[in-house]
Amino acid sequence: MKNPVKPPELDHPALDAPSIQRSLYNRLTYSIGKDPITATDRDWFYSAAAVLRERMIERWMETMRAYYEDDRKRVYYLSMEFLMGRTLMNGMMNLCCEKEFSQALEAMGLDIENIREMEHDAALGNGGLGRLAACFLDSMATMGIAGYGYGIRYEYGMFNQRIEDGQQVEHPDNWLRYGNPWEFPRPEVLFQVKFNGRVVGYADEHGHKRYQWVETDDVMAMAYDYPIPGYDTGTVNNMRLWAAKASRDFDLKYFNEGNYIRAVEDKNDSENLSKVLYPDDTTEMGRELRLKQQYFFVSASLQDMLYRFAKSNVPFSQLPDKVGIQLNDTHPSISVPELMRILIDQHRLDWELAWDIATRTFAYTNHTLMPEALETWPVPLFERVLPRLLHIIYEINHRFLKDVMHHYPGEPAMWQRMSLIDESGEKTIRMAHLAIVGSHKVNGVAELHTRLMKETIFADFNRMWPEKIINMTNGVTPRRWLNQANPALSSLISKHLGREWLKDLDQLRRLEPLAADAAFRDQFALVKRDNKSRLARMIRERLGVAVDPDSMFDVQIKRIHEYKRQLLNVLHVITLYNRVRAGGDTPPRTVIFGGKAAPGYRMAKLVIRLINDVAAIVNNDPLVRGLIKVVFIPNYDVSTAETIIPAADLSQQISTAGTEASGTGNMKLALNGALTIGTLDGANVEMRNEVGPENMFIFGRTTDEVAALYASGYNPWVHYDGNEELQHVLNMIRDGFFSPEDATRFKPLFETLTYHGDHYLLLEDYATYVACQERVAALYRQPGEWTQKAILNVAGMGQFSSDRTIGQYARDIWNVTPMARTGE
Repeated sequence: MKNPVKPPELDHPALDAPSIQRSLYNRLTYSIGKDPITATDRDWFYSAAAVLRERMIERWMETMRAYYEDDRKRVYYLSMEFLMGRTLMNGMMNLCCEKEFSQALEAMGLDIENIREMEHDAALGNGGLGRLAACFLDSMATMGIAGYGYGIRYEYGMFNQRIEDGQQVEHPDNWLRYGNPWEFPRPEVLFQVKFNGRVVGYADEHGHKRYQWVETDDVMAMAYDYPIPGYDTGTVNNMRLWAAKASRDFDLKYFNEGNYIRAVEDKNDSENLSKVLYPDDTTEMGRELRLKQQYFFVSASLQDMLYRFAKSNVPFSQLPDKVGIQLNDTHPSISVPELMRILIDQHRLDWELAWDIATRTFAYTNHTLMPEALETWPVPLFERVLPRLLHIIYEINHRFLKDVMHHYPGEPAMWQRMSLIDESGEKTIRMAHLAIVGSHKVNGVAELHTRLMKETIFADFNRMWPEKIINMTNGVTPRRWLNQANPALSSLISKHLGREWLKDLDQLRRLEPLAADAAFRDQFALVKRDNKSRLARMIRERLGVAVDPDSMFDVQIKRIHEYKRQLLNVLHVITLYNRVRAGGDTPPRTVIFGGKAAPGYRMAKLVIRLINDVAAIVNNDPLVRGLIKVVFIPNYDVSTAETIIPAADLSQQISTAGTEASGTGNMKLALNGALTIGTLDGANVEMRNEVGPENMFIFGRTTDEVAALYASGYNPWVHYDGNEELQHVLNMIRDGFFSPEDATRFKPLFETLTYHGDHYLLLEDYATYVACQERVAALYRQPGEWTQKAILNVAGMGQFSSDRTIGQYARDIWNVTPMARTGE
């Protein structure tokens, strides 16, 4: 093979406004094929994206070269979700060229705000799990860690949520309709992924028992690369997403026979794997598709990593020194048996060596405390779809349980609790147990969450491996969630602190003295008022509802789930409504909800219907006198959050204590100057320590009290019978006050809170929540004191930067050293 010819020196696209302007015209003409006279805002968006992408590519390639030359240890972050949001403005800000782009566009008679609105959010995630992954990629790039994200290139994402007749209706989220200007298809990067078939045992040339997975149905995984720029640094990392492709386009035999549907059937079935995020798993077909999705992206990712590792020409025993793999929740935990399969079946390593390599390579992040949310798979399904991996899981379990029995003889109940196979009913595989056994470190995502992991769901594992479970409190990137989402507040902070806080969020502590400065408070309040006006305009445009920017913006934006207790918020809204109708007074309040319910989650969807039905009554009742407005903003996504969060006055973080692992919405809202009303759950506990208990509104039972209440036998009827105001609210829901055309519509919600035991303790916490909301209202009547506390919340958020979190992962789990490059 000839040595490659040294390429000529590349043109270096500059970041000054005149150069950007020339590039914009060039890209519009030569890439988009449009004349400036006829170009639309969308054409200009794609031109701007191409110009920005050009300026990322050079840094991207230099970064990849540097990683190879330095022989850096790679960190691979495996996640089913990456909720990236829009890239145009984020990329400009991270390359520190937003001003130059704005100047160039303005000189051309274009408005950057109109152009940014042309970009569709990348539909690669749903909630906090995916947004956390996106924040972590931003921090790894900013800090110079050789970090790669691996996931699935979903063609349709989860769904586009519309509210029709008050109900959530799911529509396809066709985010790729106009293409994705940020991705680089890699048709040459293809890996085969196997399903179904059977396993054949044989003896190799040394007489060792080996296994072969044969007669499989194969799908090809094709790579798409997506650059991740760090902030004010030369580093641009990579996210690689996999799309499913058929192993052949179609069966020509059927095509020639005229059976066109049968001809393309296999192709369509194969490519369905990357169509939709989280297919509905309430059906057998949905569960199988979900399992296949998980294995598909894991298998392709591991093959890709090992292909890259092989270029280093070092033995597999050194893999843990060169590679760290972080499993973001249980979805990628199937990586453990898949790596074992590759090492044992393809590279013929002995079991003991392969297992040592695997356990020193993997680390696992747990995101839930609820046993019912810990992923399990029925053994018959696994046996049919992934038969070889089931063999390996059984072998892992056999060896693991021998070790458990050796350390804890005579404790069969403990053996059963720790087994990777749950045999209490239908045999299922406990994926969280598999991840724990196959990892060298396991982390929780808040101090309380980690303590409860050790004491409750994983107590046996903590007993056996007391050093394995550690804490890594979540964080958010200030570049996206303050600098980009709230540029006016970012500018105000930078005016007093300089720009260094964007890479060192602890510097926000220097704002504390300014909380007592009347002039600074006025400036801070003006920024908040402008952000509220912007949100009010969005609400009017999307919903046709007029809200008062001078009212308190009371915000609860998160996935709709019973444990997050949006229903408790509704109970307070109805309580307030009844008081106002009776002549009571309250500071004007706009209660803002946003979030999606899983398509098969009936109770969550009913809560959305109740919110909208309550809004229809409250917003149109003349007796309310405009003191209360209720809005549900549909299709909550990153871009919508970037408008809501800077405008929030009150942040609702009201999950039942002991159910929320961490939360990151709480951090984003406080970082933007919202005061928190919440329980002592998840990261709320640490936030209270940082901002001071006097600057938050805490209510409700603690985790220990909740456990004691469950143990003693909780009876919600005590609260129903003993609190007339609560009883009246519940009866209104039960008897159809908010649904006169269908009086029994919300009866299931009433029954959940009463006859079915009120599992998440809404009635238990109702009285303290309402009393806490009265304290909120009283403080809001004192705007100077409210603003002072809001500033102190911002000042206390330094601990909750994703840079701090990633620094801890790098030190305590991955054993890598950040090596940030200087900006250019």
